[in-house]
Amino acid sequence: MSGESDLIHALRALANDPAARGLADDAAVLDWGGKRLVLTHDMLVESVHFLPGDPPETVAWKLLAVNLSDLAAKGARPIGALMGYSLRGDPDWDAGFVRGLKVALNHFGVPLLGGDTVTSPTRMLGLTLLGEASGSVPDRRGANMGDALFVTGTLGDAALGLSLLQAGTDAPAALTEAYRLPLPQLEAGAMISVFSPAMMDVSDGLLIDAARMADASQVGIRIDLDALPLSADFVAIAGSDRAARLRAATGGDDYQLLFVSGRPLPILPCPVTRIGQIVRGSGVHLHDSGGDVTLPDRLGWEHQ
Repeated sequence: MSGESDLIHALRALANDPAARGLADDAAVLDWGGKRLVLTHDMLVESVHFLPGDPPETVAWKLLAVNLSDLAAKGARPIGALMGYSLRGDPDWDAGFVRGLKVALNHFGVPLLGGDTVTSPTRMLGLTLLGEASGSVPDRRGANMGDALFVTGTLGDAALGLSLLQAGTDAPAALTEAYRLPLPQLEAGAMISVFSPAMMDVSDGLLIDAARMADASQVGIRIDLDALPLSADFVAIAGSDRAARLRAATGGDDYQLLFVSGRPLPILPCPVTRIGQIVRGSGVHLHDSGGDVTLPDRLGWEHQ
């Protein structure tokens, strides 16, 4: 287990309210005054979640978007945000961040309600989002044997875009924008939540997030690497062989939706690909046209 996993495991003994969902889900779901409130919190740290050279406008967008992706995975709509902000004595960066945050808040229709500011030697940003869901709220623990496994959009673009920026290039723009300006699947999440008992966003990498769903649901997940949806830009640079597909499956920062269904899908507002099946057992199992594929040592992003 990683240090992150160890800490979460220890915190589960404290998070005993049903709203916490055992700290095994993307967000807390609180029944309050006849409403189903969905609460989530994510942080961005410079040199960990974004590059020191990233424009502050895009950092602001990403801070809001990654939190909205958690709401999308619960089929919830945002109703307000609280922000934590570290001051570094750089008013130009602060001004750029505020400009970007205004654009993002207006684009997604999220009111900023308050927060806190501190002075810090490291640029750290946190956002708590409050959302509201109606009807059932999908849970990582809801996957059942025989369900088909689906993912929205394409995989691997953001991680490849990060690699390009680290190498000193910002082209093709579609890949670097996938890293800097992710688009949470709010509309699709709201529609999927009506029929899917298990859904989560892909933030740390398909394989590690699928493993989390398998563990929470106490099932196995079998994934067909050949079925992974890859963009034309990704394939042009990284290829589409087994190594490229493993790269896409472990890269992280996709902010697509991973979900199950036991019935045919309705028409959704984004591309959706069936990539696997819920099976008996535990953990994640891979195969492609060449047969079974050994899991890589690293399934995705983990702190420590």
